[in-house]
Amino acid sequence: MNVTKTNGTTPKKVNPVMKSMRRNWPLYLFVLPMLVYIIIFNYWPMYGLQIAFKNYTFQGGFTGSPWVGFKWFEQFLTGPRFLPILKNTLRISIYSLIAGFPLPIVLALVLNGIENLKWKKLAQTITYMPHFISMSVLCGMLSLFLSPSTGIVNTALRFLGLTKDGIYFLGQANLFHHVYVWSGVWQGMGWGSIIYLAALSGVDPGLHEAAKIDGANKIQRVWHIDIPCILPTIVILLVMNCGSVLGVGYEKVYLLQNNLNMTTSEVISTYVYKMGLISRQYSFSTAVGLMNNVVNFIILAIVNKTSDKLSGISLW
Repeated sequence: MNVTKTNGTTPKKVNPVMKSMRRNWPLYLFVLPMLVYIIIFNYWPMYGLQIAFKNYTFQGGFTGSPWVGFKWFEQFLTGPRFLPILKNTLRISIYSLIAGFPLPIVLALVLNGIENLKWKKLAQTITYMPHFISMSVLCGMLSLFLSPSTGIVNTALRFLGLTKDGIYFLGQANLFHHVYVWSGVWQGMGWGSIIYLAALSGVDPGLHEAAKIDGANKIQRVWHIDIPCILPTIVILLVMNCGSVLGVGYEKVYLLQNNLNMTTSEVISTYVYKMGLISRQYSFSTAVGLMNNVVNFIILAIVNKTSDKLSGISLW
């Protein structure tokens, strides 16, 4: 809404946005570097998305390559690899969501219940540390631990009499998604609990004191006080995770892939990587990646709208 000023005789309209910017210019100055960064590295590269609708060549460039419309989208959707890749992506992503989303919440509730500050900090440090292991190192560790001959897992299984020759976990297609998901849960569970711990720190201690007076035990206080207080945080993070249901990262999958598990380990992101950078089918890989992101955004919008109707909590 515009504001009207009078300077004696002639009324003058002042834009409230400009007025706010003049008043708070130091804050906008702090935001400027990040805004420039986002424009350069996030929005400017979107100019290249047009090659998804072109037959891109280095000679023609972005502007000189001929338009082909939705040719690459149709080629992927009607191709023989579409359904297997989609199935693998959904299985890994949904499995990761079901297994990995609740555990950080449980861990945060457990850590929050530790009264001894020394033990609480030690437990937090131990659970946070795997997050800082690089993906290549993690995959190397998995290869060593799961080795059928010298791996610690197979050594333990042989000691218990559960196997004689050892199990090649990374060589069995039906075990790949288990290895991927649970190694990811181990690595990210502690780090993912931080935001829930931050939310739990805002719970009014008076609620717990009143519950103790009424005779509530620790489990009852967690169920009726802690969880309801952090429920908005849980819902928001769940909506955001659902928005990346087709966004399985290619790094870990690619590093754990081999010819024996390829039937279950090939996902959309690794397919895009191979088609774009290895096979040099730039237009085709861009089209697949663009379609993947559009579907993710649609899913995010649907889940966000559903959450808004059911609980009144949403991203927008």
